[in-house]
Amino acid sequence: MTGWLACARPVAAAALPDDLAAAVAAFAGGMPVREGRVSLEIAELVDNGNTVPVSVAVDSPMTEADHVTAISLFNERNPQREVAHFVLGPSAGLARVSTRMRLATTQRVVAIARMRDGSCWSRTVEVIVTLAACVESEL
Repeated sequence: MTGWLACARPVAAAALPDDLAAAVAAFAGGMPVREGRVSLEIAELVDNGNTVPVSVAVDSPMTEADHVTAISLFNERNPQREVAHFVLGPSAGLARVSTRMRLATTQRVVAIARMRDGSCWSRTVEVIVTLAACVESEL
């Protein structure tokens, strides 16, 4: 696996497929999703899609007046679009989460952060997968 890349090859949210755009819009609750404030650390090229480490950090002071309330990870081509959902508050201290995810094939991964004021910020990265996970065979 290659090293970690922060914010590799950002992709405009407007270019998302309909089902992914719908999942992102549902999380955003009708608020516009703007690019920025979010760093998405994920390898640009992964050898095995079965377990892909991913970290999301959001530029936020994490005070009572200005903090991240939620972070969600979405994907473009897995059977389910929402991969993970994290709820945060000012007591978290840092707006940073890490997990592992499965990637069915080469696709875009989207991290969205919702702030206390309702604004939503994002980062999108395209990840190339050489050995796919979640593959469903068609008969």
